[in-house]
Formats: sequence, structure tokens, C-alpha cells
Amino acid sequence: MGISLSKGQRISLDKASPGLKAAFVGLGWDIKKVDTGNDYDLDVSVFLLGENEKLISDNHLIFYNNLKSPDPEHSVEHMGDNLTGAGEGDDEVVLVNFTKIPNEVKKLVFVVTIHEADKRQQNFGQIENAFVRLVDVQTKEEVLRYDLTEEYSIETALIITEIYNKDGEWRMSAVGSGYEGGLQAILNRYYN
Repeated sequence: MGISLSKGQRISLDKASPGLKAAFVGLGWDIKKVDTGNDYDLDVSVFLLGENEKLISDNHLIFYNNLKSPDPEHSVEHMGDNLTGAGEGDDEVVLVNFTKIPNEVKKLVFVVTIHEADKRQQNFGQIENAFVRLVDVQTKEEVLRYDLTEEYSIETALIITEIYNKDGEWRMSAVGSGYEGGLQAILNRYYN
């Protein structure tokens, strides 16, 4: 079992797992017993930001329609869309190879949104047991985990965690910030 983070906590990946080269970031959630008449489709996106805290290019937004980062090594790769969130464990997974991330990428922002939330009258208040965890690809051991415990009754988008480079060292921050307005609200924040 890895280190459990609480909201706002930051940790050096090198201290949490010395020699960590690549990890998969797994995100999971359950649906509360609420019937909105529609299935819930939560989507994970990763914003690759530059020094200016803005999206480097359109291709640096990794999601179900753009699964790989634009660098030749594909240092960040989304493993595909899960349309229901059914089952135990990770619902969506993103592979991150820290040794291959280009120098221009200073921060990876992991976002979870509800597909067509307004149309389906859905929000994160209807979601429970949401978590993000970082697992070492080599050892298969969970290094870090952040369980969201707050109630997000009107939000349709969440910045769940950030992985950022500070002084040449990768760190992870448990964010847990909710937004109304779905993915567009986050795009407005990080788009050039």
C-alpha cells in the first residue's frame, strides 16, 4: 500500500518511490444509487502545460480522441475511454514515462469530467468513492493514492491531481478542485 495523500498535500515522486521511471495513473469512481435515467460516462483528460501554465498546443490535451502526447516517445498515453465506470479498481488509466517527457512540459493536470452532464442532469454529487492512484510500472506497486472525500453537488468537472516538475524533480499534488461548466471551464483556464 502506498502513501495516502489528503487534499492540498504535495509530495516528491523521488522521495515516495526512488528511481521511479514510469507510472500508470489510475482513476476510479462509483455511481451512487441515483437514477437520472441515463448512464454516467466520466472522462479523464490530461492537460500538458508549459512554463506559462497554459496548454502547449491542441495536441497536448490527452483524452479519448487524442490518446497519445505529440512527442515522438508518446511519454503520456491514455489507455482508452471507459463508458460506464462499472467494475472494481481503475476505470481509466494514463501511462506516464517520466524519463521521456519533453523539457517543455512542466505540469500534467489530470481532469475528470462527466460527458453531457448538463443534458443528462448529472454532477459529481452523484459520484462516490472517487480516487486517483499512481502505480510504479516496473514493480506494479501503488506509490501514491488520493481519495476524494468532499461533496461536489453542482460540479461537472474536477481537477483531481497535478504532476509537476519543480527544480528538475517530479512531484504530485492532490488538488480536488471542482468546476461548474464541464470541460469548457477547464479549457478556459489553461488555453492560450
